[in-house]
Amino acid sequence: MHLNVPNTLTLFRIFLVPLLVVVLLTPPWATAWVKLQVQETSSLHWLADVAAWLSTWREVVAVVIFLVAAATDWLDGFLARRRDEVTDLGKLLDPIADKLLTVSAFIALVELGVAPAWMIVVIVGREFAVSGMRSIAATRGVVIPASHWGKLKTVSQVVAIALLILTHELERWLRYGNLGKAALWVVMILAVYSMYQYSLNFVKRVGLGDAR
Repeated sequence: MHLNVPNTLTLFRIFLVPLLVVVLLTPPWATAWVKLQVQETSSLHWLADVAAWLSTWREVVAVVIFLVAAATDWLDGFLARRRDEVTDLGKLLDPIADKLLTVSAFIALVELGVAPAWMIVVIVGREFAVSGMRSIAATRGVVIPASHWGKLKTVSQVVAIALLILTHELERWLRYGNLGKAALWVVMILAVYSMYQYSLNFVKRVGLGDAR
């Protein structure tokens, strides 16, 4: 199977997800242990330096990985339309990649204790609810396009995740550690409101009686 550039970018985004989770959830003591172990092997001193650097800049590395992955979300769609390379594979993989990236990041942030679990449940639940409505509508030949509020939610989600990843750095350097949680409130409000808009659109186009 030949992969075009947009689909390759989508797969690249999927491959970045486990890397992001590993970087986010690797505790400082683990990198310190790696440094201690490799220091005993002269040929691997460079690895000790990498472990020490990662321990210091873990959050910055994680946010760079996340932003690169998020940028490919826009880039693959732009290239697919620009190069007329919209494919069925791309239509399948792109939403999967998006959900994997955001849901994995949110779950990791809950594990780190910087994002309230109940808020993440609301936001993630909205994603699955909207995807379900779109799938039901598609089986009836109805396309429910992304709304303006949905697009705003997506942008706010990227900002919130980036700020949440940098919670400790923002607190240490700027005393703005609560910026991430404030941004998460914006995401949740937009998520709930955009789901309400999607629900109205779904009922109007498909109807509750046909959603079986």
